[in-house]
Formats: sequence, C-alpha cells, structure tokens
Amino acid sequence: MKRIAIIDGGHDSYQCEYDLFGRNGYTLDIFEGPLHDRRGKQAFAEGAVGILVRYTLIDHEFLEGVPELKAVVRYGVGYDNVDIEAATRHGVKVANVQGYANHSVSDHAIALMYFCARALKLGQQVLWSNYREPPRLDVFEFHDKTLGIIGLGRIGGTLCQKAQSSFRRIVAADPYIPDWRFEELGAVKVDLRTLLAESHVITLHCNLTDETRHIIDQDAFNMMQHRPILINTARGDVIDERALQVALENDVIHSAGLDVYHDEPPRHDMDTVLNRQNVVSTGHYAWYSDRASVELHTRAAQNLVDLLRGEIPEDCLNP
Repeated sequence: MKRIAIIDGGHDSYQCEYDLFGRNGYTLDIFEGPLHDRRGKQAFAEGAVGILVRYTLIDHEFLEGVPELKAVVRYGVGYDNVDIEAATRHGVKVANVQGYANHSVSDHAIALMYFCARALKLGQQVLWSNYREPPRLDVFEFHDKTLGIIGLGRIGGTLCQKAQSSFRRIVAADPYIPDWRFEELGAVKVDLRTLLAESHVITLHCNLTDETRHIIDQDAFNMMQHRPILINTARGDVIDERALQVALENDVIHSAGLDVYHDEPPRHDMDTVLNRQNVVSTGHYAWYSDRASVELHTRAAQNLVDLLRGEIPEDCLNP
C-alpha cells in the first residue's frame, strides 16, 4: 500500500483520514516529533506519495528530500508556508481547504469586535471594585459607525453580510474582487488609505502574501483618524507587531482583538501587547467550530485522494 504522512499533528482525531485513506488503498502515518523539527519531518515524509501539513515550510529544499511525493494538502485556507512554484517545478500538486471556516472565523471576528468595544476584558477585572460603573468611558456603539474590511473574499464576504445590521456603513478594500461583488454584499469599494481614514472598526481577512505582509504598519496607523478597533483573524504578519505596540502605547487605536501572531504561539516579547487591558487575544482557533472541524478533515483528506488519483479538486492551487 502507498503511504500518506501527516507531518503537522495536533488535532484531536484523525479517524476520518484513516478511514478514507484506508478505503482507497493508502496507509497513514502521523509525525509525533518536535513541533519545529523540519528536518525530522522531511525524513518522516520520505517515501510518502502525499502529505498533509499545517505550518511546516514546504519549499524547494524540503521537496528535494521527498522525491516520491505527488501531492500536498494544507489543513486550512492560507497557504503561505507552501511554495506553489517550487511544488509545481517538482511535479507536486497542492491544495488547501477553502471556505470551510467562513462562518466560524467571521463569528470569531465579530465576537472580538464586541469584546473590544464593550471593554469586556477590563469589565471582568473590575467586576467587584467598580460594580455598576463602565470599565472605561470610551465604550461605543456600532450602529452609527463605519466598519472597514480588508479582504472581501469568502470569510470577509461572510462577515460583511453578518455585519450589515450592526453598522451604519461598511467599506472594503480588495483589488482582486469584482465591483459587482461589493455591490452584492452591500459594501462600498474604497482604497486602503480611505478605509484606514474612515473606519471605526477595521477587520483583516486577507491572505498573507508579499503584498499584504505588514499591510498594517506604522504608515497605516498614521492614516487612522477615528482611533479604531483593530481585529486580526487572518495571519499574524499582516500586522507589524512592533508598530502595533507603538500605536497602542500612543493611544492611536481604541483596542485590538488578535487571534494570530508573527510567532505562534506568541513569544514573551509580545507580553507588553497581550497584557494590555485593551487587547483581547485568543490562540489561533477562530477557524474552529464543531462543524468546521469535521469539514476541514473530510475535505482535506478527500482533496488529497483526488490529487493522487490525478483529479483536480476545486481547492487545487496549481491545476
């Protein structure tokens, strides 16, 4: 039987993968070594025709050591850790799992917005010492405010639909989405500069690329005129974390809700940011819901089987 390897573990169960791969004539092995042991993962994947990954860098160097590899599937939507061009040169097909977490991520982002706006982190801390009093004076409502969405793809679009009843106006910046989609979702198409200047809440839903890396940097913070709430459930590196720290210290933004970070888990150099009373942080689980988790495993496994059969699933990134 041909072999498939999961080189980034951490999920509670892989029964779906075992069942599907077994029915299709594959064995499945799961790497149980250290999280950052890339060499060990490469050696573990040697001889496998397919691998499933989460965060390990799959580039030319990695692919050189796994000559029998035919397909890679990433658990999740983003694929910034997989070099698509290198994979294509090596004859390796790549897929992700698009759209599985549209509702879970958008729900999480909206929850972070309200948590920040209502100062719930601080409110819990002063429950007994400041009972009946607001934990801070700048608690504000959304109904007369502007929401800015950076990235109007599947998740950003789903959030836009959900937020229509909460905000007076929604603006969005995404050069890759056609005008008709903005109109369909009820969002005003603007450039990034306008979005930063006009928004009271800004939420990030773009992929991490060379174009979007540090899209929120010191210059971006300087353009913000309404001291907005900043929400990031996309990728950590779309925000320059040093610039974020400065913006928080200088009261440039009202608060921040973060689910993703440059280093994951975040290192202690982020303690100054994460320990602030106006920063809400969660551990990169915005993708998760009971339903989304099942869909992620099912579709990732099916995408890999399809690629190994020579078929091109909808999620294929280099057809």
